[in-house]
Amino acid sequence: MITIKSEHEIELMRKAGEIVGNTHHYLKQFLKPGITTKELNDLAEEFILNSGATPSFKNLYGFPGTICISLNDEVVHGIPSKRKLKNGDIIKLDIGACYQGYHGDSAWSYPVGKVSTEVNRLLVQTEAALYQGLSVIHDGAYVGDIGYAIETYAKKHKLGVVKELVGHGIGSHVHEEPDIPNYGKPGTGPMLKAGMVIAVEPMLNLGTAQVFMLDDDWTVVTGDEKPSAHFEHTVLVTKDGYEILTKR
Repeated sequence: MITIKSEHEIELMRKAGEIVGNTHHYLKQFLKPGITTKELNDLAEEFILNSGATPSFKNLYGFPGTICISLNDEVVHGIPSKRKLKNGDIIKLDIGACYQGYHGDSAWSYPVGKVSTEVNRLLVQTEAALYQGLSVIHDGAYVGDIGYAIETYAKKHKLGVVKELVGHGIGSHVHEEPDIPNYGKPGTGPMLKAGMVIAVEPMLNLGTAQVFMLDDDWTVVTGDEKPSAHFEHTVLVTKDGYEILTKR
C-alpha cells in the first residue's frame, strides 16, 4: 500500500534524512587508500548512533553490515570486510538511518584518489541522471516519468541501466510501495501524490546493463566487470515538485 505521510511523519523523516546526509559528509574524509571497508562501516555505525538514530540496514533481511559498501564493478549490497581501498577505486556508500521509527536512505559514489577520465565520466553522468529523475517529480506525475527521464539520459550517454534493482517508497519501513524503476514510459505506473516519500536511485554501468549476484547472496556485480555507479536521495513529493530529505 502506498502511504501519504503526515506532517509529524515528514518531520521525523527530515531528521532521519539529515542524519544520513551528515553520515555521508563525515565518512568522506576517510575515503583514502589503505582504509578497510569494515573500518568505514564501524565509523558509520558510531556516527549514526551518536546522532540519536539506529542503522537501518543492520540485520535488515539478514544483511551482515551496518551500511552497504560496494567497490568498482560491485553495483550494490557490498558487505564490509578487511578489503582496503586503493587509488583509482570507486566506492559506493549506501547508508540508512532510522530516527524514532522512520527511515532515511541515500547512496553516493565517490572516487578514491585519482580515477580515470572514463570513471569520472561515469560518476558525473550517474549523478546527473539522478537529478534528471528528480526533476520530473511533482503531485500528479507518474512513476514512469521518473524512470523515463533516467533511462533517456543514461542511454544518451551510452551507460547501462540496471533493471533488476529499483528505487522504492520509504517511511516506517525501509522498503515500501511503490517500486521506482530506473526505466519506464511517461504517464505509466502509480501516480505521485503530495506527501509521498520515495527513494530514487539510478544504478548505471560503464558497460553492459547485465548484473549477477555473487555467492555471498548479497553483492551484485556487473556482467563484464566494468565499473558501476549508484546515486540515491530520499525525497518528499510536494504539490509543485520535491524536497530532498537526505541532503549531504
